[in-house]
Amino acid sequence: MTGQRHILVVDDDSDLRTALRRPLIAEGYTVTESGSSADAARVAAIPGRRFDAIILDLGLPDGDGRDLCAALRRQGINVPIILLTGFGEENEIVRGLDSGANDYITKPFRVSELLARVRAQMRVHDISEDAELTIGRFRFRPGDRLLMEFDGSRVRLTGKEAAVLKYLFRAGVAVTRTELLQQVWGYNASATTHTVETHIYRLRQKLEADPARLRMLLNEDGGYRLYPNGVPAGSGVLADDVQIDTAGG
Repeated sequence: MTGQRHILVVDDDSDLRTALRRPLIAEGYTVTESGSSADAARVAAIPGRRFDAIILDLGLPDGDGRDLCAALRRQGINVPIILLTGFGEENEIVRGLDSGANDYITKPFRVSELLARVRAQMRVHDISEDAELTIGRFRFRPGDRLLMEFDGSRVRLTGKEAAVLKYLFRAGVAVTRTELLQQVWGYNASATTHTVETHIYRLRQKLEADPARLRMLLNEDGGYRLYPNGVPAGSGVLADDVQIDTAGG
């Protein structure tokens, strides 16, 4: 994913939160802290607020972290949740995982190990259908085939449009029409590179602020490349000079 990641740290121990905040910020994350279950639930419910991972202590002053974990899952929050627990017993760990947590780490722990687990869980999440990807002014949910603007408006995608956009996002480089055809349409004999061009054209109408002045989905190296944050300055790519396929792509 692109953009700065946002981590929610939930623990009633302010010293521990500080000990976690510093290395998280050093790795480029934005950090929000909560000291209780009620405050964490409030922060997670703020409209437009989104986290990329949650580090959640099991023992909170106003409840069990597993109950909060389960409640967050019921609210549709599907980002990685890593439990901090002082219990090493198997049944306690199983209960934590059953509540919806992705992973756990037993206190005392090395911060470097926790950071590695956070990175690993986010990598897994990023390639899942539950991922929410930031593309320009949109949050893209591949599984829901949905582009959501931060003002709340929504743009629906077809299944193939969502698959093309997801493949280009994952690739991070220029992808040829033939590769897109093979990866998205498979061995469908009725699909041709013109089919790809048509879907690219339709995606541009939905994705670009001005489809006549491309900033995100460009022709490049004989194929297409997605720039989720727009064409970077100094990249040598001149978006305004990129030719749109006359065949509809």
